[in-house]
Amino acid sequence: MTITKVFYDGIQRVKVAPAILIGIFLATLILALPQGLILRDMLRTHLGDSLAAEAVATGVNFNWWQEFSAQAKGLGATFSPTIIGFAAVLDNISDLLDNRSLTTAVAGITVIYLAVWTFLLGGTLDRYARNRPIRTAGFFAAAGIYFFRFLRLAIINLAIYAFMMGVVHSWLFDNLYEWWIRDLNEERTAFFLRTLLYVVFVSGLVICNIVLDYAKIRTVVEDRRSMIGATLAGFRFVVRHARRVIGLYFLNSLVFIGILASYAIFAPSVGDVGGSMWWGFLISQAYILARLWIKLVFLASQTALFQAELAHAGYTAAPLPIAPDSPAAEAIAGRTPRQ
Repeated sequence: MTITKVFYDGIQRVKVAPAILIGIFLATLILALPQGLILRDMLRTHLGDSLAAEAVATGVNFNWWQEFSAQAKGLGATFSPTIIGFAAVLDNISDLLDNRSLTTAVAGITVIYLAVWTFLLGGTLDRYARNRPIRTAGFFAAAGIYFFRFLRLAIINLAIYAFMMGVVHSWLFDNLYEWWIRDLNEERTAFFLRTLLYVVFVSGLVICNIVLDYAKIRTVVEDRRSMIGATLAGFRFVVRHARRVIGLYFLNSLVFIGILASYAIFAPSVGDVGGSMWWGFLISQAYILARLWIKLVFLASQTALFQAELAHAGYTAAPLPIAPDSPAAEAIAGRTPRQ
């Protein structure tokens, strides 16, 4: 099976199970809604009946924005121009590359989101691996089975990413980069060297991400209980099928880049108010939905690739128990009741 066919297979697996995408999107919206309401109350309290309130309602008032940011704490401190439109994407990328930590308020909701995602992941991968309907009961049964295994795997994930963000990032940018540029006089060369280190660092993160993705897939498809064993198995699969694994990841990434480019064109700006503001909100939600869709396509296509190489669509360990129909139901269906 070619990489293109594997990618198309992944899209089809996501397409025939739209409830998963919609459910994850709604879970994301529900988790974000309380934070939005809290921030709204902060803004309303600070504005009150002042003249600034009327000015803010009709356009961007940067003087008021700076005043609010100067006294804001907690969640309110995150209310800045970088949270609007495509600037939020760039800000997140910058935080990742420069290893900036999350604020306490954002870190809390992030942990909750990751816990919800970890729970839903087991049912999602089980559905994509079986490539057939498993119904709501089957989905949540699989989610419950793999949730605690994925929590153990999350500890391994945390250790790997802590090493990458703490040790590797510090060595590349605090030691190696500073040593390279200590005698440089040209900013262009320093910029090139820092960009090169960014590429090296991101490549390392991508490799870790790929290995951990296949560790999750092997956990579900092969019903693995040892998460250390699943991680090593994921690493072996990536090494032995590196060309196809990287090719599929690159193809998925091209689609993701296309989504980012589309959002950059149509994303709302800081100055959008009134009806255009609500239109910008809908565009932002469409972007979140598209980003979740490509995330699921990543997982579904990687599952399809693994099954094409080492298994098949019907091979998923620990099949879910199916209760037999009652004799009356079989009689109505024209079948002989089970003895």
